[in-house]
Amino acid sequence: MDGPGRGPNAGAHATTLEGILERVTYVNEENAWSVVRLAVPGKRELVTAVGNLLGVQPGENLRLRGQWNVDRKYGEQFKADGYVTVQPATLVGIEKYLGSGMVRGLGKVMAKRIVAHFGLSTLEVIEQGPERLREVDGIGPVRSERVAGAWVEQKQIKDVMVFLQSHGVSSTFAIKIYKHYQDRSIAVVKENPYRLAIDIFGIGFKTADKIAGQLGISPSSPERAQAGVLHVLGELSNEGHVFYPRRKLIEAAAALLEIDAGIIETAVGALAEAGQVVVTPILGDAGQAQEDPAIYLSSLHRAESGAAELGRTLLRSPSRAITIDIEKAIAWFEERQKISLAPEQREAIRSAVTSKFLVITGGPGTGKTTLVNGIIQILEKKGRRILLGAPTGRAAKRMTETTGREAKTLHRLLEFDPKTMSFLRDRGRPLEADLIIVDEASMIDTVLAYNLMKAVPPPCQLVLVGDVDQLPSVGPGSVLQDVIRSGAVDVVRLQHIFRQAEASLIVVNAHRVNHGEMPRLPPPGADADFFFIEKKEPEEVLETLKLVVKERIPEKFGFDPVNDVQVLTPMHRGLLGAASLNAELQALLNPQGASVVHGSRLFRVGDKVMQIRNNYDLEVFNGDIGRIEAVDEVERTVAVQFDGRIVTFERADLDELVLAYACSIHKSQGSEYPCVVLPVHTQHYVMLQRNLLYTGMTRARKLVVLVGTKRALAIAVKNDRTESRFTQLAAQLRLGKAGPAGGEQRTAR
Repeated sequence: MDGPGRGPNAGAHATTLEGILERVTYVNEENAWSVVRLAVPGKRELVTAVGNLLGVQPGENLRLRGQWNVDRKYGEQFKADGYVTVQPATLVGIEKYLGSGMVRGLGKVMAKRIVAHFGLSTLEVIEQGPERLREVDGIGPVRSERVAGAWVEQKQIKDVMVFLQSHGVSSTFAIKIYKHYQDRSIAVVKENPYRLAIDIFGIGFKTADKIAGQLGISPSSPERAQAGVLHVLGELSNEGHVFYPRRKLIEAAAALLEIDAGIIETAVGALAEAGQVVVTPILGDAGQAQEDPAIYLSSLHRAESGAAELGRTLLRSPSRAITIDIEKAIAWFEERQKISLAPEQREAIRSAVTSKFLVITGGPGTGKTTLVNGIIQILEKKGRRILLGAPTGRAAKRMTETTGREAKTLHRLLEFDPKTMSFLRDRGRPLEADLIIVDEASMIDTVLAYNLMKAVPPPCQLVLVGDVDQLPSVGPGSVLQDVIRSGAVDVVRLQHIFRQAEASLIVVNAHRVNHGEMPRLPPPGADADFFFIEKKEPEEVLETLKLVVKERIPEKFGFDPVNDVQVLTPMHRGLLGAASLNAELQALLNPQGASVVHGSRLFRVGDKVMQIRNNYDLEVFNGDIGRIEAVDEVERTVAVQFDGRIVTFERADLDELVLAYACSIHKSQGSEYPCVVLPVHTQHYVMLQRNLLYTGMTRARKLVVLVGTKRALAIAVKNDRTESRFTQLAAQLRLGKAGPAGGEQRTAR
């Protein structure tokens, strides 16, 4: 049962090394560089091997080709140029092989029993007479059938695995490819390997391009050029752009593919003819077309133009009639809540009664929650049917808590159907409501905005609530910003900080940062909710951050270091990036327990984890945070609790999970935490931006701790230059500005 061989032919001084893989120490999933430890016959200590070994599993018998060398730091290593997996021929090898997790249903304990019973005939028995497994204590008919089925499945994908791994694809992705294409896998990959980058999560264009090159596809082929254009547009959408100017797109694609720009131009034309991209004018502020056209992915063009058209329709359509003395209604609400509304809040409630499409924006402490409650209670009293929604589960849960009424995620509100990958609420079956209020609207991207607008009935009123100064959505677009910029809708800006909020340095400093001013720091020893700890070197920042999270914050404030404290960082890489911080904090806060290794990631019972893409089958979404409740080392599955619901991740789904002791500020949008700890250092120089710092600070409810240098803090505060996104929602909404709804902006101070 020889496995895939990979890598170039060995050189003149090459040799071979054979042994049983004990553990994978490190894997760089971007370039497949791996560090592994093998038990080699005749060697007392485990042997370290390095090289392109992505996809190897503990328990495999590996035959490596390469050379011995001595690393100055790590000592003697075997540098592998390639490898093959060899069917184990010893009892220990067979036992490790079966217990490695390659065959679902068999763990280390059961593998030991089977090998003890059948000896060297074990693999032959499993393959040719799996019913005999029942002879082993603890294996009944059900388990023997499961093992036999898993063995057959493994054999079925073996050809696929050999083919794909010989082209540098990891075993995890090979399994995903097989599950997606089944017995058509090899044919599909040979015909058009670029489909992998579109169809399989985690396989990027570079991997598909490498496979294509090994299959002999020409670098200047039309298929490669078209795939390259779609890849570039996809990457640009990940950066937030809804479209890209034609000239800049051609330059970017030509540079990536290293081919002539003329080939890219032809590819764009072919994609437009096939309906995969849309070429359309870029509209200026006055609605005039610019010379260089926009290139859209067709799905994003449909979403943006559709959202704009539906927005214009909403603005033109009259609301259901209402009879109300608004001043009496406001007085009623004030009396009921025992509060006195500020003038700007009164004005916002007046707008909410009459506006078809209203935006309420403001920073922390400006009274958005009070305002939303006023609108709900007054219009409920008048018999209005009101629905509440938010982009994420956490934001919806918070809205439910602050209003006392059920708020749903937009996916639940719009009744997303994972089977058809579509929303059941649309123009043909709109939401049954007179008023829809959506909180955390800065997180809404273009596609979600389109699906929301499709479900809003024309007589309905729509209120978007959010902080426009926070980071825009993770997905493409700047919806809240564009809706405000269009001038087509009514906008209320809340800027006055209320007295009760002025006691919080979190609120005060968030507004100071937003206005380009340095945060105000408390005197030494003062009771406060905002602190800055100055440390100059990255290593000092890291050690201080760990001390603060594990000891100082729990001791002084009583916060649980895992449940209540969230470390937010501007970047993923570097000593103070999310990946490094997660490894450090996992070792510090959750060092022991049952675990499963997946590539370079180790998931342990008790770990805090985050979902990093929408998985509609499992009903978990990008940014959801949970805790690992259990791992099955036999089945290699991980059970995660998300807000009281247990979700089980199969091995192939584990690349959608990451540790979440630390996460990027972008990923924290829509969430709030009792305590936020932020490293602020010039190591993150390119990401030291005002809106990043502001967003990170405003994620905290009770405590913010910054650790770093005052120089880095000053750079972030002063840097309000953020890369603008290419969108046209504002320009397209502006086409309907002359409608009866107007577009009045009110700034409240």
